[in-house]
Amino acid sequence: MAMVGMFPDEPRIRWDYSDINALLLWATHCGMSDLCLRSGSPAWMRLNGIWRPVTQRPITADELLAGLERLTKNNSVAALIKSGQSDYDFAHQIEESRGVRRRYRGNATPVADGYATGVKIVFRAIPSEPPLLDALHVEQGILDHATPGNGLVLVTGVMGSGKSTLLAAILRHIIEKGGRHVCTYESPIEFDFDAIPNPGGPVSQSTIPEHLQSFLTATRNSTRTAPDVVLIGESRDPETLRGMIESAEIGVAAYSTVHTRSVPETLTRIINVFPNEEQRQVTATLLASLRLIISQRLLPLPDESGRVALREYLAFTPEIRETLLDTPPERLIQKTEELLLVSGQRIQEAAEHAYADGKISKDKYLAILAERKNTKGSSYGPTSRNKKTVLRGVFNHRVQQGRRNQGRMAQNGRGVPKQRRLFQSAPESVSAA
Repeated sequence: MAMVGMFPDEPRIRWDYSDINALLLWATHCGMSDLCLRSGSPAWMRLNGIWRPVTQRPITADELLAGLERLTKNNSVAALIKSGQSDYDFAHQIEESRGVRRRYRGNATPVADGYATGVKIVFRAIPSEPPLLDALHVEQGILDHATPGNGLVLVTGVMGSGKSTLLAAILRHIIEKGGRHVCTYESPIEFDFDAIPNPGGPVSQSTIPEHLQSFLTATRNSTRTAPDVVLIGESRDPETLRGMIESAEIGVAAYSTVHTRSVPETLTRIINVFPNEEQRQVTATLLASLRLIISQRLLPLPDESGRVALREYLAFTPEIRETLLDTPPERLIQKTEELLLVSGQRIQEAAEHAYADGKISKDKYLAILAERKNTKGSSYGPTSRNKKTVLRGVFNHRVQQGRRNQGRMAQNGRGVPKQRRLFQSAPESVSAA
């Protein structure tokens, strides 16, 4: 791994906004993903997933707040931070040379600085244009289901796992292929889709709350602007999650990100955000809308020269949606685990392939294998292709058998199974699945 030294142009007396810009450009050329400036501390840079100091002198809160006001062109942001009432999200752009701009997503947060209130500013570097999907080495099983005509596609993972980058690559593929109207609603805008050469359809991007008041407002806006594809930034609260699901319900392809570590966890995370009285309706609507969930992690290469993406994924085909709709809510996680084993790719399988190719260390591989336990309490091990083929055949047989049983029950006037009645009793119809 190439050694990265200290920032060569650290100011001797006082940091101002031009020095922060110079540090950002230097760190960007080093390949950083994030830069952290905290009052009372030197600057830290994250490179290939590892944080390292890049300056020597601690930066003061006054220096950072003065620079923040210049960077954001907001004279009240320093007072906001000092009051401790809220953090502050912002987008930042530096014109490095004529026609060359570097873009960053920023967040300023009040923190303790001795006995006073200080500030921490974190910058996330954003490429000038979305990456090509081919450059990310995405599995064919994902590519086959990543661009549906309608429904919901979710990319999940912890902070810094490349969720937004993967989604941006998928949207770039859609835009370049053409024939579809793409609208994004973000807070703030991350990737500039206007930078894509020769788009094949109209593209618009809106910032929440600068352009539209809320994600709920954005969802309502999307019903009046004839989109084919909608991106709803990061889904964390009931309002955003509701907007995400409603976008998928109106017949468009909706994309979003969620902070979860696995496919099964994603379902329960979304459902449990809502009040108890809404959860049954949300479950039915969510399952009817889902088309694909991808859970991604970035792990360091053994020599720490870069990172490799591991992906767990499950395509929600009509058969899988039907199976989950017939599953009691309390067994939803267990059934999703079973379907993932049969019809998708677990993170353990991705780790197996990466370890075989020498892309992750043995300790990382073993740690991932030990994460899940099967019903007998033993760790999931690698799943052979032959075993997976057999399991998929069993699953398909059970789906067909279930359909025949439902047909016979309907002919005998007995109606639908109890579990499906449970979901169908929700106000929102799930017949669109």
